[in-house]
Amino acid sequence: MNYKEALQNDIFKIISESAEALNIDSYVIGGFVRDYLLNRGTHKDIDIVAIGSGITLAKHVSKKLPNTPKVQVFKTYGTAMLPFKDMDIEFVGARKESYTKDSRNPIVENGTLEDDQNRRDFTINALALDLNKTNYGNILDPFNGVEDLKNKIIRTPLDPDITYSDDPLRMMRAIRFATQLNFEIEPKSLKSISKNKERIKIITKERIVVELNKILESDTPSIGFLLLEKTGLLDYILPELTALKGIDEIEGQRHKDNFYHTLEVVDNIAKHTDNVWLRWAALLHDIGKAPTKKFNKKVGWTFHAHEFQGAKMVYHLFKRLKMPLNDKMKFVQKMVFMSSRPIVLAQDIVTDSAVRRLIFDAGDYVEDLMTLCEADITTKNPKKFQKYHNNFKLVRQKIEEVEARDHLRNFQPPISGEDIMKTFNIKPSREIGQIKEAIKEAILEGDIPNEYEAAYQLMIKEGNRLGLNVN
Repeated sequence: MNYKEALQNDIFKIISESAEALNIDSYVIGGFVRDYLLNRGTHKDIDIVAIGSGITLAKHVSKKLPNTPKVQVFKTYGTAMLPFKDMDIEFVGARKESYTKDSRNPIVENGTLEDDQNRRDFTINALALDLNKTNYGNILDPFNGVEDLKNKIIRTPLDPDITYSDDPLRMMRAIRFATQLNFEIEPKSLKSISKNKERIKIITKERIVVELNKILESDTPSIGFLLLEKTGLLDYILPELTALKGIDEIEGQRHKDNFYHTLEVVDNIAKHTDNVWLRWAALLHDIGKAPTKKFNKKVGWTFHAHEFQGAKMVYHLFKRLKMPLNDKMKFVQKMVFMSSRPIVLAQDIVTDSAVRRLIFDAGDYVEDLMTLCEADITTKNPKKFQKYHNNFKLVRQKIEEVEARDHLRNFQPPISGEDIMKTFNIKPSREIGQIKEAIKEAILEGDIPNEYEAAYQLMIKEGNRLGLNVN
């Protein structure tokens, strides 16, 4: 079959002409071809295979483009990257690969197009379009990748045991593609992932996190996490999640399976936010429940302070996976730590004071926190489900009213430590903290408005109580 219409962008014609001038064959391969056939929109990363030097071809193409864009050469891998408009075009010479047991970095030799297609991870990523003049636009599909696209199947070109053992990251990629595309992993291939799961240990944490993020960014992340759990990979990557699996029963009292509940929450939140860190918060919001689980004859199963424990665990998890230990991690920690606060509000009569404290503690993230808590409603009882959502609407409304009136987001006290020192002519001391705390509490309780004059009067009163005299 011919797909010339896929190659309408001028860049393909320029690559074709450059390859002809160098007397080498060239092909576009991988994600661009797959996504075109799936009608998934324009793929911004384009992979070009040359039967010869990909670096030489890239440099030749660059000279034919306006402003001669700089070619970035990676000699170690024999590849070159060329930016063109909003695309990144990677050129590589066709190659065959062999692997050693303790590394996913292959020993590379020059090869044919067939060799290059053999080394690809999946049949749907081994599809190539011919850029040579005589067969321009013809598809080369040695492994029936087009059929696998139609049948929504993830399958390896060669024996999956070889494919996954050679480069264990491909196990994560199989699960990621199954999640993104809503495809099935072919049974033999799925079995092979379980068989080779221990090989994931040779993969760097950074590479694993890239795949985890792509799974989390999918429309239905639970597909990926269920596959990670089914194959045993999750035990190696996120044991904090598999620890949540199972339902214990004592004296007829049971608790819900917090693993499957977590996946429901992640799917729920995926419908309302693209923020991958908020999705991480949904994934980790209950990890503190495994270490805090206890049974009490009077009240049944308890998970006291699981939010506090979970927030501490977030730091260790991020550190282990070499994820950023910066404001992103702190955001996830804060969401996990506060994850039950709005739920409590939604159950009780909502007081202004409770809402003030929620806004004060959540700051700029109060909307994210509400989104997380609404996603946390997974009850199958329609009446309860509706009641919770109606209550959350009231909480949101109350937040808007209180915020408009009291301006508590990113709260800065109307009276500073300098004001207190100047008023009472004192040096830095414990009393300053006590006065500031009294003012903050009075504002949050609604005893005084969040305004300078009212705060000033309370400062004088508290100062006098502490034996301070106005200067």
